[in-house]
Amino acid sequence: MLNRRTVLTSAALAASLPQFAFAQSRKDAMVLGMALEPPGLDPTAGAAAAIAEVVQYNILETLTKINADGSVAPLLAESWEVSPDLKTYTFKLKRGVKFQNGEPFNAQTVKFSFDRAGGEKSTNKDKRTFANLSTQVVDDATVVLINKEIDPDLPFVLGQATAVIVEPKSADTNATKPVGTGPYQLESWAKGSSLVLTKWDGFRNPAQAKLKKVTFRFIADAAAQAAAMLAGDVDAFQRIGTRVVPQFKANPQFQVILGGSRAKTILAFNSKKKPLDDVRVRRAILAAIDRKAVIEGAADGLGVPIGSHYVPGAPGFVDTTGINPFDIEKAKKLLAEAGIKTPLELTMTLPPPPYARQGGEVIVAQLAKIGITVKVQNVEWAQWLSNTYGGPHNYDLTIVSHVEPFDLGNYAKPEYYWGYDSKAFVALFDKIKATGNAAERNKLLGDAQKLLATDAANGFLYQPQFPTVAKKGVKGLWKDMPIFCNDLSALSWG
Repeated sequence: MLNRRTVLTSAALAASLPQFAFAQSRKDAMVLGMALEPPGLDPTAGAAAAIAEVVQYNILETLTKINADGSVAPLLAESWEVSPDLKTYTFKLKRGVKFQNGEPFNAQTVKFSFDRAGGEKSTNKDKRTFANLSTQVVDDATVVLINKEIDPDLPFVLGQATAVIVEPKSADTNATKPVGTGPYQLESWAKGSSLVLTKWDGFRNPAQAKLKKVTFRFIADAAAQAAAMLAGDVDAFQRIGTRVVPQFKANPQFQVILGGSRAKTILAFNSKKKPLDDVRVRRAILAAIDRKAVIEGAADGLGVPIGSHYVPGAPGFVDTTGINPFDIEKAKKLLAEAGIKTPLELTMTLPPPPYARQGGEVIVAQLAKIGITVKVQNVEWAQWLSNTYGGPHNYDLTIVSHVEPFDLGNYAKPEYYWGYDSKAFVALFDKIKATGNAAERNKLLGDAQKLLATDAANGFLYQPQFPTVAKKGVKGLWKDMPIFCNDLSALSWG
C-alpha cells in the first residue's frame, strides 16, 4: 500500500474559473489548507504534529532530512559516519550557513540545540533520546554524537522536528517568532485563521524555493474544507476530511492523491484507572470493536486494520489483528471473568478531528452491545493536549492518531499518557535498541508488537490512508507521509 500511487480524476462536477488561468496568475504564491492550527511554532516545546507541518524544513532545519519515501538524506549535515559499535556518529556540517537573524550555524549551535533538547528543563517530546546523547564539538564544521544506546534509527530521528537546530539567542521565543536556517520565514499569524510564510532572501540556495509566499489556512470542518477548495480559496489540502473526497474525484480541475503513512489511529486506554488496569477489561473492549466498521465510519474506508502499534510497510511488521478479533460473545465473557457488573460507565474524551468524532460514534454503539455505556466528552485540541495527553491524564478512553514513525518506545514509559506499565516490554524494547543486526531487530520488533497486542495495551484500530486534494496545477506534493510536514521547497505550479 505504501508504494502505491493513486491519482484520481474524472469528469467535471461543476464549472468554475479555468484552472490553468488561475494558476498562471499566481505562480509564486500558494494557499495550503490544514485541519488543525498549531498551538505554537516551536517543535522542541510541544507535541502537536501541526507545529512541524508549518515549520519543519521551511523555517527550522535539521541535520538530516526525511524524504517522501522515508529515506534519509543530508540537510544541515553534509555527511556522517557511524562507528563499528553503532554508538558514535561523526557529522560533517555545511559551511557558511546562517540563521535568519544573521548568526552563524556551526557545531556549537548543534551542541546547544541537542543539550537543550535533553536538558532538565526540556519539554521536548523526544527528551529521552537527546538526554542519551553526548554532543562533542571537534571544530566549527564537525560534531560527534555519542549515544548511550545503540539506535540504528538515529539518522531518521535527527530528521524529525524535535531535532531542529535552533539559534541560542532566539531559541526561547521560537514559539511565536521562529528563527531558523530554512528557506522561509514567518511573516504573519492571524490566530484562528491563517499563517503566512515568505521566502527568505538570505537562504543559502535561493533557487531552491520556487514560491515566494505560502499561506496556511486553518479549517477544521470537513464541509468547510471542501467549500474552500471549490471556491478557489485553497490550492491544496493534505489530509482533507475523508467524507468530502468523492466530490473531487469527478472534477477535472482537481487531483486526488491517496497515500500511506506510519500513523496509527488508536482507542487509547488510561491503564492507570480502574477497571482499565485489568487486561481482561481491555481485551473485552477490543473484542467488541469491529475495526472494519470503525474504518468505514471514521475514515470512509480509507484505512487498513492493525492489531498493534505498528503498521504495514514498517520494518519488522507482523499482522497481529488475529490476537484480539471481533467477537461479541468473547467480550461479554471477558467482562464477566473480570467481575464487571454491567452497565459499566466510561468516559470517552474526543479531540476535534473527524476521524476521532466519527470513530467515537461507532465505538460507543459497539461497546453498548456488551453493556459498556460510554459518555462522550468533546474537547478542543488545547484541552486534549493539557488534560488528556499532558497534566493529570484525566480520561478513560480517547481516540487519536499517533503519526510518529518510530514511537514504540512510548510503551516503555510508564508515565506516558496511557499509563501502560510492563517490565517485560521495557526489557524487550531495551533489547531492540541494542540490536544492530536488522534481521534480529525485526524479529524483536515482531515480538514487541505481539506483546502489546496480547496485553491489549491500547485499542489498536487502523492505519489511515490520508487523502490530499489539490488543484490540477500543484506539483511536488508528498504522496506517502512517513512524517507529517509540508515541504514547501518541493512545491510549485506546473
